[in-house]
Amino acid sequence: MGAEAFPNNGDIEIASAASPHPLIMGLQPVALIDHVARVDWSLLDQIPGDRGGSIPIAIQELEYIVGEVKSHMLVSPDDASSLKTIAGGSVANTIRGLSANFGVSCGIIGAYGDDEQGSLFVCNMGFSGVNLSRLRRKKGPTGQCVCLVDALGNRTMRPCLSSAVKVQADELTKEDFKGSKWLVMRYGIFNIEVIKAAIRIAKQEGVCVSLDLASFEMVRNCRLSLIELLESGDIDLCFANEDEAMELLRGEQNGDPEIALEFLSKHCKWAVVTLGRNGCIAKHGKETVRIPAIGEAKATDATGAGDLFASGFLYGLVKGLSLEECCKVGACSGGSVVRSLGGEVTPENRQWMYKQMQIKGLPIPDIRNC
Repeated sequence: MGAEAFPNNGDIEIASAASPHPLIMGLQPVALIDHVARVDWSLLDQIPGDRGGSIPIAIQELEYIVGEVKSHMLVSPDDASSLKTIAGGSVANTIRGLSANFGVSCGIIGAYGDDEQGSLFVCNMGFSGVNLSRLRRKKGPTGQCVCLVDALGNRTMRPCLSSAVKVQADELTKEDFKGSKWLVMRYGIFNIEVIKAAIRIAKQEGVCVSLDLASFEMVRNCRLSLIELLESGDIDLCFANEDEAMELLRGEQNGDPEIALEFLSKHCKWAVVTLGRNGCIAKHGKETVRIPAIGEAKATDATGAGDLFASGFLYGLVKGLSLEECCKVGACSGGSVVRSLGGEVTPENRQWMYKQMQIKGLPIPDIRNC
């Protein structure tokens, strides 16, 4: 997708996927394909583990679930498409959103397999204008995840990543980060060595680091390692949802989101806690803001809501907007993706997002063919 420059856009860089030095770089060690489907509860009763959350499964289990999806799909009158197979993963969602919806020059670091899923990941991300020059192709399978969405929009995720190819810590080089201003990452204990290596090199190159806390399960199970990472002072921006925030300070002040925000802000220049239907709270320096959610957003599928909130917030930062405005753009962006299935904003919902931004007096990106 081509892009036109913002008028008087300050430091923001608008460029095609061919740009050698993307403004924002995402690190997703394992390329991932999401199989997203709206299904009835009977299928959810058949899969491993309880409903909700994210529990790793073997490839045989994933293939079984995908095979059963067609006979359990929900088809609503206003959404004939009840199954999507697209590039997924939190970082990929954020980077794709920044590129396709806001025209920000972005790239992604990671690895994909020499299979059909790998080709699909590359095609989807490339079509969205993401620079793929730092994406390694390796022999082996690409990661996959089945995302089952019930009638109420709740998600049950079952990833298969154990045998997937990934980028290793010792493969990262300064060239991966050269010329970029931001590095976007998702916390994960299985990728902790890659994360630490990326942060070390990014800081050497003068790149700011954004970290998403991933999931309340990840925070609960790997809390000490996460706190050590935050207390290093190397994380410039941190995103957490309400559940993650409560787990972060479990046993302290009842895990109140505002207490968690204060904790994050002591170690990060920008701290954001999203509160679902209650909007978000954020802090930068001595400034704290609370922003309501977009009331006009009808939730069909919560997949990617936090990821696209991050897209909007980061767009606001590189655009030089205030903390309050960054949160408002994030709310518009996150609200746009929940209106349809999957973690990618449709052209129709992109226009809805621009309308919401216009109503709130926020700068709208000038992107060709939006």
